[in-house]
Parts: sequence; structure tokens; C-alpha cells
Amino acid sequence: MAIELIAPERGPKRGLHRRRGRPWKPRWISEIPSIRHFAPFLPQGAIMEPKEPILLSYDEFEALRLVDGEDLSQEEAAKRMGVSRGTVWRLVASGRKKIIKAISEGRELFIVPQAPVMLREEETED
Repeated sequence: MAIELIAPERGPKRGLHRRRGRPWKPRWISEIPSIRHFAPFLPQGAIMEPKEPILLSYDEFEALRLVDGEDLSQEEAAKRMGVSRGTVWRLVASGRKKIIKAISEGRELFIVPQAPVMLREEETED
């Protein structure tokens, strides 16, 4: 099993524990999404004022994929991601809000690393 830590850069020292409160706990994800950018389709000739894009984190995407895409319970998703059920609940709620905001307001959506995540590759049997 190969494991890779993906952590975003945070300030000049790139530290993961430079904030107040509890330190970030890495979340397990099964894959980095291959498509990480969605943009609204405008009819020909339509002009739209540029808006700030919506940023969906890898862990929000993974929580949505497990709960909504694979129909897992939040508890099962939490076990796979190595976090609490409450954390999964917050990730799913936040991810759903961001997606509906991007669709309803016609904003671009980017899937980006914002919290440290651990990439877990599936074991293959030889």
C-alpha cells in the first residue's frame, strides 16, 4: 500500500500546526480527482460578469463521494477517512453548499487541496 501526504502550503514556513486550536488531522482519501475544474456553460453571445470561483477541498470531495456517490453512512465514511462522524457531517454539509452555490450563481468550481490528506492506494492481489 502506497501512502502519500498531500498538504497545502501554509504561509512562509508551510507548517500544518500554525493555527490556534487543535492541529489538523490528516484525512484519508482514495484518489485525487482527475477533473478538478468545472465552469458554467454560457449560451453563445451571453456575457456574464466574472465572479470569484468556489473552492471545494479534496476532503470535502471525498466525503461527498463516499456519502452521496457510494451511499455509505456518515459513520462508514468517517472510518474510511480516519476522522469523526461529526467531521464527515461538516465536510458533506460544506461541500453541498459550495456545489449548489457554484451551480445557482454560475461560478467556476475548483477542487483543491486545502487540508492535509493522506492518499491511500488500494492494495492489489498478485
